Amino acid sequence: MLEKIYTIPVNEAFDACAADHTAGCPFCRLYEKLENDELDIILGAAMMEPDIRIRTNESGFCHHHYDMMAVRKNRLGLALMMESHLDDVRKTMDDSFAAKMIKGVGHAASHRLDILETSCYLCSRIEDSLSKMIENSVYLWDTESDFRQKLTAQPWFCLPHYNRFVEQGREKLQKKRFADFYEAVSTLEKAYFDELRGDVKHFIRKFDYRFEDEPWGNAKDAIERAIRFLSGVQK
Repeated sequence: MLEKIYTIPVNEAFDACAADHTAGCPFCRLYEKLENDELDIILGAAMMEPDIRIRTNESGFCHHHYDMMAVRKNRLGLALMMESHLDDVRKTMDDSFAAKMIKGVGHAASHRLDILETSCYLCSRIEDSLSKMIENSVYLWDTESDFRQKLTAQPWFCLPHYNRFVEQGREKLQKKRFADFYEAVSTLEKAYFDELRGDVKHFIRKFDYRFEDEPWGNAKDAIERAIRFLSGVQK
């Protein structure tokens, strides 16, 4: 069942971020773990499995994940996947006679390339797992008092994951229950939001000579923290 499969990684991420607030958003932490796990898998034995090769040929990879695979150890494995993918795409460039007659010259190739611009085997795998983890987090909040306390101990959620978390709660929880959930999540989010805005304002103020002798406080890395908060770790 969904709640049993994803309970351990979700709890581990929420525990880690509650213990160390510099870790930031627990869903970003889950995303990074999923991404690293999937990279290890695809550059391992999985690349030789025929069904996996068919799917990687069809979807390809985004630029971000090509770059991440290229700096890992198994460059030969990456080259083998790329060779297979290139062969598959090349076949599409040669329209069949029937395709030319029905759709027009170059239509099949253009359609395929349109799909490849937005598809990535790894992105789809990560997104599928992360969606279920966000859903599982709502389930845990609804059913376990310990997790509700754990949620209130989080430092913050990045805005993209905050939005997804809230919308998942809206979809899965009863109206009264969702109101309580939203209050819990938004309270900690707004608190960090206001703190971050204050740090960014102080960062700006430090460039005014009148305030150059004031201590920096938490403002020195305000820009970096604001970027993490606003965009998360997603590519």
